[in-house]
Amino acid sequence: MNLFNRRTLPALGALPLLAAIALPAGAVAINDNLDIGGAVRARVDYDPDRDIEKLSFDTAFLTASYNSDSWIGAAKYRFYGDAYPYDYTDRIGDISFAEYAWIGYKFDESRQFQVGLNKIPFGLQPYFGSTFFESLGNVIGLEDIQDLGVKYIHQQGDWNLQLGYYLRPADQGQGTSRGGRTYATSVATADDYVVDGSDNHERDILVGRLARNLKLGAWQSEVGFSALTSELENQDTRDSGRRNALAVHYLGKNGPWGVQLQAARQDMTPENPGSDKLVSFGSFDGTFNVAAKGDLYVADLSYDVAGTFGWLSGVKVYGNYSLFDKHESSFEDSQRFILGTSFSLKDLWIAVEWLHGKHDPYIGGGSYTQSLGVGGSDRWENQLYANIGYYF
Repeated sequence: MNLFNRRTLPALGALPLLAAIALPAGAVAINDNLDIGGAVRARVDYDPDRDIEKLSFDTAFLTASYNSDSWIGAAKYRFYGDAYPYDYTDRIGDISFAEYAWIGYKFDESRQFQVGLNKIPFGLQPYFGSTFFESLGNVIGLEDIQDLGVKYIHQQGDWNLQLGYYLRPADQGQGTSRGGRTYATSVATADDYVVDGSDNHERDILVGRLARNLKLGAWQSEVGFSALTSELENQDTRDSGRRNALAVHYLGKNGPWGVQLQAARQDMTPENPGSDKLVSFGSFDGTFNVAAKGDLYVADLSYDVAGTFGWLSGVKVYGNYSLFDKHESSFEDSQRFILGTSFSLKDLWIAVEWLHGKHDPYIGGGSYTQSLGVGGSDRWENQLYANIGYYF
């Protein structure tokens, strides 16, 4: 059963987008410390192989941020539904969930802690590259992940240390999936349509990240190391396994050029009643299998185009390649290559990306549930994706 259409990255409908264009831009400053904002976004999907040509509603979200001399905080809540790929729902909001919601305290300019649903400090930050669609790191549960817990951040000169303890992943929001009603991709209870699906709950997540800024010739650089370990409680066997992950990364900037590199290893030992070679993950109202053991490699090259061209500004062009090299010899490795550009067009922010993937659950309609596990369609798939956002 191909459930690719149950989940892709955010998209917004044409009518809400056109209505929003008439609104004034800029977050609303409630007072000197509190800002309220949000966005409405549309998406374009073009895949001639599957006869898909769509302009549709992507997402609407609301944000709040607070910043004082000592106290800080932020929250973001997303709404989806009633449009591709969620046209199996009746209304916008039938699928909805928090992206983050946390409060924090600043001891001074170099030390702070955050409590609540906040981003785990693992690998390249804030994302594993320049793309809007994100890398394969996102769908194996390492990139752009928010969990419920406490994070401590300490900046000491050129060194940055972040430590986090998280009780569990985000609470389930609204949707139709058993275990995928979240923004972040996390270990989940598999839906019935996932063959060889598992039911694990992740608990007691410990994460650490140490990075240093330095100059390497003409390149302003950051090098870093990250580690994650957690408990996987299987709800069928009542036994517990573990999830461990390590990563090293490099980020460099030289004028308009940017480079991001990362190598990571994920090693999961679930106590499933069946196969221990697969662990089910979920997000965006869907669940799917991921190989329990594998190495992730990411390379990203970007270029910032200087200047303003009429209404056009902030132009960036980029290429991003990610590989999930699975340790199980009978599993097919997953690959994703993205060429894209992002820019501002007057009051709109736009990303246009050519997606090229193999054994990728979100590109070209391959096997949604098995591509990151045993593998999907054994060929390169292509599609064009664009996201158009009005932020206020």
